[in-house]
Amino acid sequence: MTSEPTHPSSPRYVLFDVDGTLIDAVANQRRVWERWAAGYGLDADAVHRVALRTRPMETFSVVAPDRDPHECLAVLHELEDEDVRSGVYAAFDGASQLLAGLPPGRSALVTSNYEHRVRGRFARTGLPVPDVVVDAASVDEGKPSPLPYLLAAARLGAEPKDCLVIEDAPSGVESGLRAGMTVWGVNAPTPVEGVHRHFGSLREAVADILAFAAEPCRASQV
Repeated sequence: MTSEPTHPSSPRYVLFDVDGTLIDAVANQRRVWERWAAGYGLDADAVHRVALRTRPMETFSVVAPDRDPHECLAVLHELEDEDVRSGVYAAFDGASQLLAGLPPGRSALVTSNYEHRVRGRFARTGLPVPDVVVDAASVDEGKPSPLPYLLAAARLGAEPKDCLVIEDAPSGVESGLRAGMTVWGVNAPTPVEGVHRHFGSLREAVADILAFAAEPCRASQV
């Protein structure tokens, strides 16, 4: 009697965007940009419309081309840090259950923000912080480059094919796809182009994300 051949399996990992995915910071971001715009005598709505689709340095070049962009960025960072200390933050429903339910060492945060702000927001909302955090200072190229998600996978010791990316924004979805990972979209009324699955809210995705992480990824038979 011969035994059935066994095939090696590898664990699965979950990589999370932060703002708009785990933490609802839309109102905070708008308030920060309104205060920044007021300090430069600019129209807040016009500035915010640009800021929604570009990175800060690109925003400054559009809305304040005559200003020193490094000075603009320093002012913005001061306002963001103050908002982390005094603003009101909320975690999306399901975020705490999700992060607490994942196996240790199998998740990461991949954010375009800075780690100290992320940790401040998580402390305010009571969310547990995964061991791996890839922030804006970790990479030379941010989303939609694949580098942030590839770095997170490398720090976890994971292969891209074993990783699930949870995102809410087009640039993050593109980043995960270019990294060769499975990408699910949450917290959007309609699917972001390219996502493998779409959920209207994070809460709707919790059970499926936990199931993904619990099921080993089977290697193909050679």
